Amino acid sequence: MIIKKFLVPTDFTEVAHTAMIHAADLAKSVEAELYLLNIVESKDDLDKANKKLEEEIEFLRRYDEDVNVKSITRVGNIFEDIGDVAAEIDAGLIIMGTHGASGWQKVTGSYAMKVITNSKVPFIVTQKGTEKKSGYDKILVPLDLHNETKQKLEIVADMAKYFDSEVHIVTPKESDEFLRNKLNGNIAYAKKYLADKHVKCAAHIADKSGDFVDQLLDLAGEIGADLITIMNLQRNSLMGMLGARYEQQIITNEDQIPVLCVNPRETTSATGSVFGNTI
Repeated sequence: MIIKKFLVPTDFTEVAHTAMIHAADLAKSVEAELYLLNIVESKDDLDKANKKLEEEIEFLRRYDEDVNVKSITRVGNIFEDIGDVAAEIDAGLIIMGTHGASGWQKVTGSYAMKVITNSKVPFIVTQKGTEKKSGYDKILVPLDLHNETKQKLEIVADMAKYFDSEVHIVTPKESDEFLRNKLNGNIAYAKKYLADKHVKCAAHIADKSGDFVDQLLDLAGEIGADLITIMNLQRNSLMGMLGARYEQQIITNEDQIPVLCVNPRETTSATGSVFGNTI
């Protein structure tokens, strides 16, 4: 049996507590081990960090006595070591908190893009007000003309199978006939892929020209999405064609919906699963 493992970087803030609780609920749902990680600048800080991590473990056990949680301390920097630790423990998922738009440059921004893009492991980014719940009922997947975005479907299908989720695909409106046909082809691919995995699916096309991001977030609120999935398509950007504003607006969305950030692989062949097995 392959043990599923989730990694939660923590800076001991309230936002980190939200991420920890979200991770604990998710880990319990799929019987995963939870690893709390704190990265310090020097060896002199290790003892203090270890004591704080012990307190965090007690906090989680008070929240749920059955949570399977361990801790890791590391001397280094978050930009390199979060991904390295995830690889070392063979984590299937990293769950990290952000302070929202006002704290964007502190936790996400170009610096956090380095954290995410340096890791081959998918990230779920949560906010302070992320609802405490287990699993995901409705997953929103923006789909565009990039072939790499199809790789999101592998992870989305994996999660949807575990949680009996309904997947909602949304694409931008395209007036150009050639591009519209390509988008329709991607929609057809996604619907067939998810149907073959026995995942419930609905498809949406932005019903008007204009800001696709705004329409995407409006749809997320309308359907009650509890996870949005986006993919990194170029260095330090989660959506190359739409730029930094897209990533900021999605990850710090006003409804505080958690966001799954996926890095594309060199090939589209399945290499494994977020939850430690393949579908």
